[in-house]
Amino acid sequence: MKIPFDAVATQRRVDNFWKLGASFGMERNAYHNYLNEIVSDRYALIKGLQILRDELQFAAASPTDIKACGADMKLPSVVTTLAYTNCGDRIHQGEATKRYRDVVASRFATLSEIGELKLEAFFPAGGGTDNGATLAHVTVAHELDEQLKQRIYAGNPQSISLVAIDLKTHVGRLRDGDKQVYGKTRESPWREPRAACGAIVGALTQYNPQNLIHRRIRDDLRERNFQYLSSNRIFTDDGVDITMAVAAAIVAIRGIRNTAMALPQELDERGVAHLTASVTVNRPSRDDLVIYLARATVFNGKVRIQGLGTDADKFSGELVEYAKERRLQLRYGDWDCENLPVEEIDYKVRGAGV
Repeated sequence: MKIPFDAVATQRRVDNFWKLGASFGMERNAYHNYLNEIVSDRYALIKGLQILRDELQFAAASPTDIKACGADMKLPSVVTTLAYTNCGDRIHQGEATKRYRDVVASRFATLSEIGELKLEAFFPAGGGTDNGATLAHVTVAHELDEQLKQRIYAGNPQSISLVAIDLKTHVGRLRDGDKQVYGKTRESPWREPRAACGAIVGALTQYNPQNLIHRRIRDDLRERNFQYLSSNRIFTDDGVDITMAVAAAIVAIRGIRNTAMALPQELDERGVAHLTASVTVNRPSRDDLVIYLARATVFNGKVRIQGLGTDADKFSGELVEYAKERRLQLRYGDWDCENLPVEEIDYKVRGAGV
């Protein structure tokens, strides 16, 4: 039986989400950004709904006693799935991925019947995304098979699906005497400094047209930015070179835009998407930091994006005292990083077919 979708409650949650503040461009502890930006925002979008993310919750039709685990689909429910991208460089696989999995994925990724987190995990060199349309398609296609989707949507007119996507790049940070250096770090205290992210640094300093990764990063940056970042340096007010941090930021922000714009082709009217973009700052023998860059939602005919922009020549920065050390605060033109504008783009909604 077809049950019309009641979009009012979901639209209210999305509208309330956009009333929440967000702070962009500042190097902060990974826990701070993951909890206070990503997790809190994401929960606001599904407040009051039964969260379905454990495979056992879909077992009501099982012929065995495991069917007792099956969720009551008559309740207003949300199925959550999660995808993330992260550069494949091992320099931050332990710290960055473990904290992200513990804090974010443990709450929104699908959980298998043996208790394993099932994420869509992509590791393109340089981070961001190899292709936003492919990422959007794979993430949505794997969330729900058609038969299960019909059961959930037929259970309650307010039931929805939430597609959560976090796009990440990274940049190294070193202390060299009294200087702070971005674009290099040590993999451990006993190793020599090396470029991080090597793909982005390599594309800007030793571009090889035969290198597919260099070509993709150049395309992500767009030609104007590539030329600018290849021949100019961006400094903080006190002379710290942050060119590579800016380049990593633009790659992540471009990724969130490309993916958000592709999602309307994949989501039906009951699909909600929440996307974020960030840069992980790798430090030797220290917890990684995270710079939160942008957030976006896709629902009910509107893509909304808020974050720093993508014009390299508008970026600047300063080192500010924070948590007993000097942390980078990225700036974009004269924008207030605590109150950035929200861009809205209309799209045609696809019916859910229930």
